[in-house]
Amino acid sequence: MEVILLGGCFLFVLLTVLCGGYWFLREPAADAIADKSAVNISLNQEDGPIRQTLEKIGSIVPTANDLDNPIRARLIVAGYRAPDALQAFFGIKTVAALSFGFGTLMLNRVFEAEAGIGVVVSICLAGIGYLAPDRILSSMEKKRKQRLRQAMPAALDLLVLSLEAGQGLDSSLLDTSKELKRVYPDLSEELALTHLEMRAGQSRADVLTRLAQRTGEAEVKKLTNLLLDGDRFGTALGPALRNHAKYTRLRRRQLAQEQARKTSVKLVFPVFFLIFPCVLLVTLGPAVLRLSEGLGKMISSTP
Repeated sequence: MEVILLGGCFLFVLLTVLCGGYWFLREPAADAIADKSAVNISLNQEDGPIRQTLEKIGSIVPTANDLDNPIRARLIVAGYRAPDALQAFFGIKTVAALSFGFGTLMLNRVFEAEAGIGVVVSICLAGIGYLAPDRILSSMEKKRKQRLRQAMPAALDLLVLSLEAGQGLDSSLLDTSKELKRVYPDLSEELALTHLEMRAGQSRADVLTRLAQRTGEAEVKKLTNLLLDGDRFGTALGPALRNHAKYTRLRRRQLAQEQARKTSVKLVFPVFFLIFPCVLLVTLGPAVLRLSEGLGKMISSTP
């Protein structure tokens, strides 16, 4: 009976957190761009009942309604720019904390642990559940920045082709976004949104600055600075973008070589703690057994 209650409690906590995270994290990517006159980017989707519940729970937290909350900027960097993303995020944090806390209390009652120890453990696990979404969000930020970084060389090449073909920067960004939407949807969505902001009549400097702030990626910031300098001084963007594309590929190659050289150092610990004991066991095991057997016979034969 105790095993059944333990398994049920574990599954309840696991499914609660997974369902909340799933309904929060499934944001739609940029929709298909039909033509140059109509660009459709989905900033939010129809909320399901679970997400609506999470938003209501998160809205109770005072910091979830703060427009200047730094977590909102982190959510935008991770790709979640919906207006209610912050409330849903705090709803997940609250649900995770309550699930871990109450789940631990139920386990304490099943195993009849001391009340004081059970309360302390429940509080600690509730804190872990409340802080775990922050760690997941940090991981998602890092992965999205990496995807944007990988898309930069291809985007630069497409921009160079469009600009040297005689197109303006606005139409070049749109064509680049259309070509990248299947392979690199993250950068495609950002470029399409930048094009929409330019069509709305906002200044190019403000739009490119917001692009760098939304992504939080250093390579995208370098691109925006290059475009801003070209727009400010009236220089040709084609040669500058071509040189920047070469630098970006060179930088990627250097980072790959750096990671490859780190591999030998990282392999020291698994080799020493996992592989080396197995090698010792296989090579020295028979000799140790024979030595112990021989010593045992010698001891038993002595008067």
